[in-house]
Amino acid sequence: MVDDERWKARFRAARMSLPRWARDAPSRSIYQSNITGTWEIYTWDRDTGAQRQVTDRPNGTWMGKIDPPGEWVWWFADTDGNEFGVWNRVPFDAAEGAESAPAVPELEPSYPSGLCLGREGFAVIGRTTDTGNTIHLCRAGAPPEVLYHHAEDAHVAALSQDESLIAVGHSEHGDSRHMALRVLRPDGSTVADLWDGPGKGVYGAGFAPVDGDSRLLVNHERRGRDEMLIWDPVSGTEREIVLDLPGEIGAGWYPDGTALLISHSHEARDELYRYDLAEETLTRVETPRGVIGGAAVRPDGTVEFSWSSAAEPPVIRSTSGSVVLTPPGPVAPPSVPVEDVWVDGPAGRIHALVSRPDGDRPYPTVFDVHGGPTAQDDDSFVPSAAAWVDHGFAVVRVNYRGSTGYGSAWRDAIEGRVGLTELEDIKAVRDWAVSSGLADPARLVLTGGSWGGYLTLLGVGTQPDDWSVAVAAVPVADYVAAYEDEMEGLQAFDRSLFGGSPDDVPDKYRESSPITYVSQVKAPVLILAGENDPRCPIRQIDNYLGRLAELNRPHEVYRYDAGHGSLVVEERITQMAAEMDFARKHLGMS
Repeated sequence: MVDDERWKARFRAARMSLPRWARDAPSRSIYQSNITGTWEIYTWDRDTGAQRQVTDRPNGTWMGKIDPPGEWVWWFADTDGNEFGVWNRVPFDAAEGAESAPAVPELEPSYPSGLCLGREGFAVIGRTTDTGNTIHLCRAGAPPEVLYHHAEDAHVAALSQDESLIAVGHSEHGDSRHMALRVLRPDGSTVADLWDGPGKGVYGAGFAPVDGDSRLLVNHERRGRDEMLIWDPVSGTEREIVLDLPGEIGAGWYPDGTALLISHSHEARDELYRYDLAEETLTRVETPRGVIGGAAVRPDGTVEFSWSSAAEPPVIRSTSGSVVLTPPGPVAPPSVPVEDVWVDGPAGRIHALVSRPDGDRPYPTVFDVHGGPTAQDDDSFVPSAAAWVDHGFAVVRVNYRGSTGYGSAWRDAIEGRVGLTELEDIKAVRDWAVSSGLADPARLVLTGGSWGGYLTLLGVGTQPDDWSVAVAAVPVADYVAAYEDEMEGLQAFDRSLFGGSPDDVPDKYRESSPITYVSQVKAPVLILAGENDPRCPIRQIDNYLGRLAELNRPHEVYRYDAGHGSLVVEERITQMAAEMDFARKHLGMS
């Protein structure tokens, strides 16, 4: 008998993000939390211990920042999850329930494309509209100025400590998956450009946190994986940080600019290191085995980090040995640890993570496909995966070609043959799961959200005999219609992925679109769709549902009044219950 309260408690347990503090007032922090049942923005005064809820909206709020002096909290105000809106702000020390106001009233609503905040009302705001991408320089008491504009995808990447340099990530070369960097002065003049050429992106990770220091930390992939370099656009110098570590590397600055906090990701788990720039020495920062959801260095040199594993729920820790901040209420019930599996695939070994329930093999098995596609499944705490395990399902999560964490070639292998490449890897792991005795071939669920939802629908159309049930959340279902209706930034992403628009390469979109194969679908299909979703818009989902109805294929749809997912805990529980009930019903397990 399944304990319904146990799996629901994992969703309901209060969680919070890693607190981020004001650069010049480190006692003042903000974080996101679901304490009220909806994800919202909160302030925390470390000196007094006072915490205050800043936002309170029916569909929640996720994007927020605090300015360097710690005077203002900025948050993005969209409508019902559609990601289209304006930046609002409210004083850090305002009273509970204080009204926010638009931070720059002159700017019309748009999709957000980066935000950097300086002192005394200085802000750099990135906006995406149908006309392209614009970056505005905003000063207190003055109208916003256009600093940069281009039809191709661009974003605000970084602002120097003294506010004299602004880094912009852009894709003027036409490939938003592998971006370039430009550093500008506030007057719009170009200081320098950095681009490593086709297929090799560079991304700004922050200027040195020292006044007058023009060094910019940059992610690059010159050797076929994510690594770091330090670029000084003023002097024109570069320094690559070459570390003898497998996997992929990220980094942030220590507060005095003399060292880097290295984040090392390898085979779905993370480590932290301190890299001394003068001595070129690497020192391990002790963290438990698992996944680091975020990390930052306090002014005293201690490191705060968010940690979890598949078996253990998240906690915000410090290298001082303390727990930084604990949300109220009971802790989420634990789950089972994941097992690593490596399967030979058509283009190399595929890494998958397996969670096993109690009971005898073969298990009814859920293939839970991650979104992105530039993302990965890892050894972190996932309430949805734990819920399937509680209901007697094995859960298999595949880091297919297209996933991050396994090098640039693996990530980019899907270009030009979108969806079909990923499904080859998923099928290879599916066949291993059946042949090894793990999975019952008559009870296989293919599921996922966003890109995972897209692969789910494409999978049951192109591999109809391999799957018993399909559950697709906020999917791409009709790729051409999705392209027509989605935000411009995603259109640019699709052009980079396919090699052009649907008008340029119609055959590629047709070959990769789930609606092309809808007549071959045999498995019952459940689709969950947000009415206001700007990423996987509702019209293209309705097109696919209409075709299923015409063909008299068994299907259901769950619609909700939000966007690309939900920040409301009870809504997520309702959706999770709908997914499991649908699968169990069609597998004869109800």
